[in-house]
Amino acid sequence: MFKAAYPFASKFKYIAQTLAKVTDMIPFTVRPEGMEVKMLSPDKTTMIILRLPNLAFDSYECDSEKTFIVRADELTKIVRRGTRNDILEFLLDEERRRLVLVFRDKRTGVSRRFYLQLREGVVEKLGEPKIALPVKIRMLTEDFKNMLKDAKIVSDEIDMKAYSDRLEAIAEGHQKNYKNIMRIDKPLISYEASAEATATYGLDLLEVSLKAMQACETVYIEFGENFPMKLTFDIPGGGVLIYWVAPRAKT
Repeated sequence: MFKAAYPFASKFKYIAQTLAKVTDMIPFTVRPEGMEVKMLSPDKTTMIILRLPNLAFDSYECDSEKTFIVRADELTKIVRRGTRNDILEFLLDEERRRLVLVFRDKRTGVSRRFYLQLREGVVEKLGEPKIALPVKIRMLTEDFKNMLKDAKIVSDEIDMKAYSDRLEAIAEGHQKNYKNIMRIDKPLISYEASAEATATYGLDLLEVSLKAMQACETVYIEFGENFPMKLTFDIPGGGVLIYWVAPRAKT
């Protein structure tokens, strides 16, 4: 069986909305050690990985590895109903081929139950990119979000340039340009560049992570010379959401 109670229902809706922006079907893998979602976008420009260890849950029961698939739009419609006072309970009903989602109010004990039909398909086993990325940055999600929104006014892509002492974000459009120079405490929380690097990324792909930012205070950013960008968000309770974005080739 699989049964788990996640204490941050209002945060999970942002996680689900982020997953839904990558693909129409969300494949879950649950094991005794925790829950995982690993997906590649149809055009293979992005990969998203959600890991929630069993310790992230108030209670967690799983006797063996199981996989199941749900429609992204159906899941987000349900989890959007979660409030700050709710615990979100998951129950896999294998006999009826459905996922039961229960919102239980922490204060009153009142529960609301939803049934989500499982979809047919095989959960693909995907490997995560194994790349040494020389640039490592931690910043507030609010600062990262503002950077993306500022650049979007000018262009549909952003150049990330890492130097030994600073990070530059640059966007250029028709008779418009944007440049943001960032250093430690201005506003970066941490910064390390073992090598100088420049890479270009599509803002539409990076904006997929905006929903996840509402569930997290900081984001850990890694990239390298014309390498994919790796965004890591620490999920409440001890989980992690990892988002890989392919670089754009400069013409």
